[in-house]
Order: sequence, then C-alpha cells, then structure tokens
Amino acid sequence: MIEQCNMLLKKYFGFHEFRIGQEKAVTSVLEKKDAFIIMPTGGGKSLCYQIPALLQDGITLVISPLIALMKDQVDSLNSIGIPATYINSTLSASEIEDKLYRAYLGEYRLVYVSPERLESQGFCSRLMGMEVSIIAVDEAHCVSQWGHDFRPSYRQISDFINKFENRPVVMALTATATERVKSDVINLLGLKNPELVLTGFDRKNLKFSVVNGVDKKGYISKFVSEHKGEAGIIYAATRRETESIYNYFKGKGIKVGMYHAGMADEERSKFQEAFIYDDIDLIVATNAFGMGIDKSNVRYVIHHNMPKNMEAYYQEAGRAGRDGEDSQCVLLFCPGDVQTQKYFIDGSNLSEDLKTSEYQKLQRMVDYCHTSTCLRKFILDYFGEESQEENCNNCSVCCDERELQDITIEAQKIISCVYRAKERYGKNMIIDILKGSKAKKIKENNLDQLSTYGIMATDHRDMINLITNKLCADGYLKMTEEFYPVLKLTPKSLEVLKNKVQVFMKLEKVEEKITIDNELLELLKNLRKNISVREGLPPYIVFHDSTLKEISEKLPVNKEQLLSIKGCGEKKVSLYGDVVCQLVLDYMKEKGIEGNFEHKETIKEEKTSSKNKEDKIKSHMVTYNLYNSGMSLEEISSERGLTLLTVENHIFQCYEEGLDINLDDLIPKKYENIILEAIERVDHKGKLKPIKEALPSNIEYSAIKAVLYKHKSAS
Repeated sequence: MIEQCNMLLKKYFGFHEFRIGQEKAVTSVLEKKDAFIIMPTGGGKSLCYQIPALLQDGITLVISPLIALMKDQVDSLNSIGIPATYINSTLSASEIEDKLYRAYLGEYRLVYVSPERLESQGFCSRLMGMEVSIIAVDEAHCVSQWGHDFRPSYRQISDFINKFENRPVVMALTATATERVKSDVINLLGLKNPELVLTGFDRKNLKFSVVNGVDKKGYISKFVSEHKGEAGIIYAATRRETESIYNYFKGKGIKVGMYHAGMADEERSKFQEAFIYDDIDLIVATNAFGMGIDKSNVRYVIHHNMPKNMEAYYQEAGRAGRDGEDSQCVLLFCPGDVQTQKYFIDGSNLSEDLKTSEYQKLQRMVDYCHTSTCLRKFILDYFGEESQEENCNNCSVCCDERELQDITIEAQKIISCVYRAKERYGKNMIIDILKGSKAKKIKENNLDQLSTYGIMATDHRDMINLITNKLCADGYLKMTEEFYPVLKLTPKSLEVLKNKVQVFMKLEKVEEKITIDNELLELLKNLRKNISVREGLPPYIVFHDSTLKEISEKLPVNKEQLLSIKGCGEKKVSLYGDVVCQLVLDYMKEKGIEGNFEHKETIKEEKTSSKNKEDKIKSHMVTYNLYNSGMSLEEISSERGLTLLTVENHIFQCYEEGLDINLDDLIPKKYENIILEAIERVDHKGKLKPIKEALPSNIEYSAIKAVLYKHKSAS
C-alpha cells in the first residue's frame, strides 16, 4: 500500500518521498483509524488526506473555514488531474445544486465545504446520501473555545459525523494546539482512539525577530525596499490600519494589494489572485481575518501590530517559507498594541473565564516581545515542545551582538517595590513610585511613604519600563490576567532579592527625554481639533503632532516658553498661545504638577480675592458649585478664566465621582441618536476622534463624550 502511495505522490505532486509525519498519517487513515495531525504551517497537512482520497472509494469531505484556501487547493488539485470542488457562500444556489449532483454521481474525489454549511439539515441530508469515506477537519483548533479562533459552527461537526450510517474515517488537522486545545479537539470531534501525528512545531528556515519602538511605516518601507522582488505579507490589527498601510505603499508606486473582511468579495479576490500569480509582491491584511492564501514562496511576514496570542502569531508568521527556503518573520511592537488587543477582548462576548484566558494568552504574547531568551525556544516552550538548544542562532535575540549588562540591582529595586506596595498595583504605578512621582494618586495612597519611593528617580522611565517587562517575560514577576493587570511576585522573585541569581539584559542606551504625557497630549489634540473646526483649517495646519508632543514634554506656561517649541512661530503663538498655555496651566494645576513659574507671562488678568479662595477647594468642585448655581459652561469658563475644554472635563470628573450632573445639558437632543449610531458603527477603540470623524462637523467632542458616559451608565 505504501508503495502505491509513493507512486501517487510522485505522479501527481512530483515529490519523491513523504515529509516527516505524512506517511504515518496516510497509513493510519488507510487502515481506517481516526487521526489527529498537528503539523506547522507549510508542513504538508493537506497531503495527509489528499493521497488517501485517491485510494478510497467514495468522497473525501474536507471541512475548511477559509474560503480563499478552498479555492486555492481545488484549483491546484484540478490542475494536476485530481477532480475536486468546493461549496461555499460564494456560489449561487444553482451552482451548489449542480456541484452536489455531480458529487452524487462520483465525479469528484474531494469536496471542500465550510463548517457553516453543516448547519443546514437539507445540505447534510444530501451528503448522507453519498458515499463519504473520509472526513478531514482542517483548522481543527476552531472547535475549542480555548483555541485562538473558536467558531461555533465547528460544534456541529460531531453531530454531522454521527449521523452517517457507515461512519467515515475522521482526520483532525491543525498547525497550532496547546495541550488543552488538543484534548478539547479529540473530545468534541468524537475522535475514536486517534493516531496522534505530531511532527514538532519548529520551522528552522524561519528567522524570528521582534523590533521595539521604531517608526513602523519607516521600518517596513526600508525592509520592503531591501527585499524587492520578494513576496511578502504585512499584517495589521484593524481594517483602518490595513487601508492606511496599503495607501502608504500605493502612494510610493509599489504594486501592493489589500485583504480584509470589510472589502467586497470581488475586490478581495482580485488582490488575492494578483498576489498568488506574482502580479504583486506585497499584500496587506488584517490579522483578525484568515487570509488562507496557499502561496509557498512568501519570503517575509511582517506584523505591523502584535497579535492577540501566540497561536495566531505562529500561524500567520508561518505563512512565510512554506517551500522550506529561508524566510523572515518580523514583529513590530509598541505598547499601544497591547491596549488594542485588550480592547478587542474586553468588547467581545466571551464569558469571564474565557476573557481571563485571553488576557493570559495576551500577556504571554507581550512576554515574547520582551524576552531575553531565544525566541524559537520561547515559541516551542509555549506549545509544550522541549527545545533541544538554548540558542538557535536564527532569531533577533540569539543574533543580538550587544553585550549583556548586569541589571540585578535594578531588578531588586523593582521587585522590592512590588513587594512593598503589597502587590496591589500595575506597572505604571510601580514606576511612578520608583521615580518619586508627586502625582495625587501617589500621595492619596501614602505610597510616597514606602522605602522604595524615589529610589530610581535618576533612572529613565523608559528603561525602568523595559526592565520590568523583561522581568515579567522571564518569570521574575508576573502580570495578573485582567484588563488592568497588577504586578505580582513569583518564586523567582525571592531568588533575585536574596542574590541567589543575577539578572542580565541586552540594553540599548535610552535617549534622555521627558516622557510624553499622553493625557495632556489628548487634550491638546482635542483643542487643536476645536480650533481647526472653528477656523476651517486641517488640524495639521494648526499644529503638527510633533509640536503637540513637545508641548506635552516641556509644559510651556507662557508665550516666551511656547516660542521655543518647534513649530510655534510668532504668528501661531499670537493666535493660539493664550489658550494653549492656559490649557497646560490648568492641567498642571489639576494634576498637582510642580513647575517653574517665576517668569510666567500673565495670560489672564489678576483674579479677585475670591479667586484666591478657590485654591483651597479642588478646582473641579469650584466648577461644580458654579454649575449648581445655574451658570452655563460658557459662563463658568469666562468667570474662572479657564478654557471651555477644561470646564467640560471638570463636569465629567464630577460625574465620575457620583455628583449630580445632568449629561443631557451637554447633548443636543436632535444629535443623541446620531451619535449613538456612530459609536456602534465605528471601530473607535474608546477614542473620540474616530467617532467625531464619522459625524457632522458641528457636533462637538463634549457631546460625544457625554453620550458615551450616559449610555455606559445606563447599561
């Protein structure tokens, strides 16, 4: 029998011998035994059912969730003389009927169907009337709710199999499965004493790299220019980012395609065909949407954003080098990627247990981006495969020529701070304590009384953050699995504190600069937007992003200081200087940030003595008292000499503190439903700007924010 298989392998596929694991899988199926096959992407899973399909009477039914992959495989099989077809949502009712009739007549060896088709009793009944010898369940991890791409339709497969009078041989195939998922797949598909074929997860021809803190588009542009003529895939987290990257390269005259779920089927197919046929070298796709492109000569896969878990990453990265040739897998990481994925998890319909599991997987993905151990070893360890070597010499960690630096003392300070703070706070708060921050939250919680308060005041915040991430990645600390994770100690923490182990890390020299205050930056962007709407100018004409970032860093409080900011000429300072400086002053006052105001320019006239009394009361409470007296927000702004934006923020702060605020005062009645529809329609990730852009220009940010608060509390 195996000789016959080898003959078919050579005749149809042109291979002289099976790859590791393929022969075992084929033999088990021909012996009428169920099989569970775990092979990495590009390992040759499809041959495990395609060869037996040629030797069995009847049809081999392939259940696959990827429409694009169905078409690729069917086209490929037909091109080498193996009759095959697919049935999915791209076909008309008459086309489906014709294919089912021809399958009944025995004209096909393989029929590919989507799992959703099995939800139709009529469709299943038609298949029951045919001779089905093998059922191959591709992407079998989708059956498990603990898998990275759970699909409820996969839960129908077991019932479908059990309806056959003569049960077919069942094969489950996947590229990635943890022990938990493996057990789930076997149970939920009802595999009977399956032959386990696990060839190992390692893809030695792939070089894995993690790149932190770079201009992503600039990096990708340079990479693509250095790999002209090579096929590559760029994955992004959202449709908007996918389109942005696509337009960026299209504007550079590069032949590039795009692929995401929001596109029309025809447009997706056009780009897919162009990529497959090498009419274009580059395609940009959402990593949340399975491309299913069976293209063997992809030389690189770049992740513009960090995926949600290691399973998704390894499957997507594994689309490089399916032909066994050397290829690159590059992950570009920035902290914002974590928040994006948390947003996706938090907004999902998953149970709390599943959300906790997803947060845990996400943290392991973050650990991967910060680990100082071999990336290949990290991946193999994740999937439960013991690595035979500590250094693969083919990843960005193992090929890093920087010298190791001893960071044991820094590690001890950070771990000690987590201990002193009683393991109650997240990473940013711990860094604030170590830096000796004077923020209100520090004083209100008496954290400035800890012995670790300020002990890393001279260390750069970015460096402390890097070391903390490394400690988590290597198990010296751990993050809890929740939306706002808390730092906790581990058994390895004590070993560091007692000097039983030293901690080393390869470090870049961090350029000394003041960390940008993201909250202030967001306020400045809102102010810029208000000015742009009022004056009919694009926001970048008012101020460049780089200008607002520098304002966030240097906190200018008068026009003289503002003139020293790059992008702030005399004309702009004369037009917008007062309102910008007032916003900075208000923010610093609210946050308790100290500054040097000795040479401060008078922005407003001296206030009366009653204004001086306000300083004894929290600023937002002064606003609240005036609001309660019946004053409008505009009147309060004028009375207090504050920007309207600051007054609005005071009102929202009061609302958050449970004070009596009527949010309807901030929402024009005729616009509330329009705003609600935009909130539900737009992928805003909790940010106001995407919602604002989807609304008429006369709707203010304050109204959007008020609607968000109002309906959040209502739900």
